Amino acid sequence: MRKLFSLIVLLAIGYVGIYIYYGVAVKQEVQQQLDDRGLSSVSVDNVEYGLFAPVNTSAELTVTVTYRGSQAAVNMVVQGHPVFSDDVSVELDGLQALSLGIGFGQ
Repeated sequence: MRKLFSLIVLLAIGYVGIYIYYGVAVKQEVQQQLDDRGLSSVSVDNVEYGLFAPVNTSAELTVTVTYRGSQAAVNMVVQGHPVFSDDVSVELDGLQALSLGIGFGQ
C-alpha cells in the first residue's frame, strides 16, 4: 500500500511538472508565431488551458496579449504538442475580451 501511494505521489509530481512546462512551451510558441508575423510588439501575458491539455495533441486555450496598454483575451487552438513535438500550429479561434487603456501624456 505504501509503494502504491508513493507511486501515485511521484506520478502526480511528474504531471504537475509537465503541466507547468506545457504552459511555458505554449507561451513561447505563441510569442514566436506573433514575432514571425511581424507582431513583435504584441506580448503574451498569460496562457490558460484545461487540466488535460498536456496529454492531448489538440488543445483549446485562452491567451491574454497586450499591445501598447490594450489587453485582449484570445481563444486559440494548438494542434500538435509543444513539449514533445516539433510540428505545432497555433490557430486563432476568436476574440473573447478586449480591454483598452487610454492614457494622456503631458
